[in-house]
Amino acid sequence: MTDQAVTPIVRQVADRHRYEIRIDGAFAGLTMYRDRGEQRVFYHTRIDDAFSGRGLASVLVREALNDVRAAGKRIVPVCPYVKQFLGKHEEFADITDPVTPEILQWLDEAAKQEAPR
Repeated sequence: MTDQAVTPIVRQVADRHRYEIRIDGAFAGLTMYRDRGEQRVFYHTRIDDAFSGRGLASVLVREALNDVRAAGKRIVPVCPYVKQFLGKHEEFADITDPVTPEILQWLDEAAKQEAPR
């Protein structure tokens, strides 16, 4: 008997500023972002060790970037994985903005505002 392939599900969790990927209902990973006007600034992507090696980060980021396009926003790839993905997928070049010192400073300030006190 062979295992049936399970389709990963990607969904945005806007109140937590992230997209999640789940396999058969189990949390498998996330990519985190902050919105800066019309830009969606991606700053962290992680796949749980139990799900690594399955190409899930690529599925997650592709679906997140497709959602950014559908929302009429632009991508800023602070996250190294998102930056690497964009280097291999030029179909998102038209909606990608460069990472600038101003964006990095803004992201740092946004993180400080959300830090637990």
